[in-house]
Amino acid sequence: MGEALQAALGERFDALSESLRTRLITFVLNAFDTLGDYRDSDAAVFIERVLPVVLGVQAQMGQITDAYLTAMIADMMGGAAAPAGAALPEALRGVDPATVYHRPFVQMRTALARGHDYVDALAQGRTRLLSITETDLQLARTHAARQSMGRGGVKFFRRELRGTKNCALCVIASTQRYRVENLMPIHPGCHCRPEPLPGDRDPGPVIDEALLQEAHDAIARDLGESDRGGRAPDYRQVIITREHGEIGPLLAVRRQNFTGPDDIPAA
Repeated sequence: MGEALQAALGERFDALSESLRTRLITFVLNAFDTLGDYRDSDAAVFIERVLPVVLGVQAQMGQITDAYLTAMIADMMGGAAAPAGAALPEALRGVDPATVYHRPFVQMRTALARGHDYVDALAQGRTRLLSITETDLQLARTHAARQSMGRGGVKFFRRELRGTKNCALCVIASTQRYRVENLMPIHPGCHCRPEPLPGDRDPGPVIDEALLQEAHDAIARDLGESDRGGRAPDYRQVIITREHGEIGPLLAVRRQNFTGPDDIPAA
C-alpha cells in the first residue's frame, strides 16, 4: 500500500496514543487534586489507587506501539503483520514505580521546607506528577519500539514529528537517523513517534537535509545568526543526547549540564 497506508497507520497510532495519554493524565491529576491531605498516609492511598491504572496504561501503550510498528514494517518490507506484543517491565526506570509516584509528595514537602507557600508547593507537586506520568508513557513507547523494530529486522529509524508545532529539539533531531538498538531520545512533553527506515544500508546521520536547512534558516531569522560553515553555531552540535540514569537518552542543549542532585530532572 505504501505511503497512504503508512500515513493512515501513523494517524491511527497518534489518535490512540493521545487518547490513552489524555485519559491517564486526567485520572492521575484528579486523584491527586482530590486528596484530603498530602501526608505520607495520603500518599500511600494515592499510590494504591493510581499505580495499577498507570501500569495498565503503560502496557496498553506498549501494545499499540507494537501493533503500529509491526504493521509499518510489514508494509515497508513485505510479509504479514503479526504483532507479538511488547514485554515491558513494571519498573521501566529500574526504580520501584511506587517510589517514583511518591516523588510529587516529596517535591511538595521540599518546597514548603524552602519557604514556598502551600499553594505554590502543591502546584510544584502537581507539575512533578504530570511530568512523571508523561515521561513514563514516553518510556513505554520507546521500550516497546525497540523490541518491535528489533524483532522485525529493522536496523535504523527516525523521529516522526507530530502536528504543526514542534520544538527545536525535535525538529533538529527528526533530521537524523537512529539505530534500533538504541532507545529513542526523549524530552519532557515530546510526542514524536518512532518510524522505521526500510533497508539494511545506513542512510547516514542526516536523512532530511532540506528540513535541517529550514531549521537553520529559522534560527537565523529569530536569533540573527546561523552558519553551518562553522563560524556560528551548528545546531546539530548544540542539540545533543545526554544519558539519564533512570530514563535513558534525553534530548538536551549542549550547555545544559547535570551539576548535582537538584539539577537532575528525575521526572
